[in-house]
Amino acid sequence: MSIAPKANNVSELIGNTDLVRINSLSEISGCDILLKCEQQNPGGSIKDRAALQLVTDAIAAGKLKPGMTIVEGTAGNTGIGLALVAKALGYKMLVVMPKGQAIEKERMISLYGADLLLVDPCPFANPDHFYHTAKRIGAEREDCWWADQFENLSNYRAHYLNTGPEIWQQTQGNIDALVSVVGTGGTIAGNSHYLSQQKPNLKTWLVDPDGSGIYSFLKEGQYQSRGSSFTEGIGIMRTVENFRKAKIDHAITLPDQDLVTISRLVAEHDGIVLGSSSSLNVAGAFYTAARMGKGKTIVTFSCDLADRSYSKLYNEEFLQEKEIVLNQESLEQIWARYQADGDSKVIDVM
Repeated sequence: MSIAPKANNVSELIGNTDLVRINSLSEISGCDILLKCEQQNPGGSIKDRAALQLVTDAIAAGKLKPGMTIVEGTAGNTGIGLALVAKALGYKMLVVMPKGQAIEKERMISLYGADLLLVDPCPFANPDHFYHTAKRIGAEREDCWWADQFENLSNYRAHYLNTGPEIWQQTQGNIDALVSVVGTGGTIAGNSHYLSQQKPNLKTWLVDPDGSGIYSFLKEGQYQSRGSSFTEGIGIMRTVENFRKAKIDHAITLPDQDLVTISRLVAEHDGIVLGSSSSLNVAGAFYTAARMGKGKTIVTFSCDLADRSYSKLYNEEFLQEKEIVLNQESLEQIWARYQADGDSKVIDVM
């Protein structure tokens, strides 16, 4: 058994996460449904990867200099990742975040010593949107570097250079489908691009919260939100540079009820506790198995630590307000429903 050498700082612990089979879903579906355990990153989420690549690329390009402050607008996890990397590498951090995100994310940003600026949630067109606020601060202050996770292709590079190759090695090239939600687009873009280069017949499935904008864009050519999903940081309402790099074959949309039900069942049967976006990923992988048939290997992501979703996904009072029913279906019932759906929810993306 080989043990990795010591790390020089905590940012060097990012990456090389495990891949685990979700036995309950795999046995019912006849597929291998595999979960990339991104909650193992030191900042607790897949966004640690993007944060590290954004910062190291900026340092190498001379854009981020000693003594400067990193500034970014984020729904939470990228802010945590950047705060961790900033602290490890000796930079200050300012996170601009919309109010109403899970309180657990705000606390983690503070624990890493970053400054947190909370702004009122508003449409992207509003100049006070958290994205525009962070961009404005970066432009107005010479001591700040704006990370720009949505448009900065270092986000995509983090997964093209690292996550994708890890998955390819861990599956020994035996992978038929990749399933992912979309926030900035970096995860689905970097992984789908790398893996499709290795295996041209790989199918990438995008899974979106019910009523979210990306599914609407892929189906109808315009971003329209028709739902009120409580998932955070996914389902963006515009096309960004990172998302443009994605190699997507199919897209599906699933309701919050499904991700809540799947989260409880996977915890009960497999001892795997998932956050909101991770639960949507796993539900999407289960749906993908129903569409592709037996014998496939399907990989998706555990995006972050489940406790970051505690105040919503695991809050019964909150779920009641959202008219979500606990223990509504068994795995067998969900599987039967997904099989019966046919391709009614599937968009083929060309």
